[in-house]
Amino acid sequence: MAKQGKMRSRGLANVAYAVARTTKKPDQRSVKLLGVLAHTSAGSIGQFNPQELANTAWAYATVGHASPALFEAVSRASMASIGQFNPQDLANTAWAFAT
Repeated sequence: MAKQGKMRSRGLANVAYAVARTTKKPDQRSVKLLGVLAHTSAGSIGQFNPQELANTAWAYATVGHASPALFEAVSRASMASIGQFNPQDLANTAWAFAT
């Protein structure tokens, strides 16, 4: 089950990242997808590693998609695992919260 959870968190983070990398301004379908991803990610945020947390926060900030519940979940999970963040993860997460 842990491996399934890890694949899920990686997949959620990767899809959010891909949307951000390929979308300058999200269209209606992208907004709907980001909403579903945010809800699903917030519910399983405890499975995310620091890079997945950072990439997810970065993706939502990059496309300007507000998701307070997701950012609250990312905040809690990040604070709980801050000692595991590398400098890049920390910088990306800080940038996302500042944006």
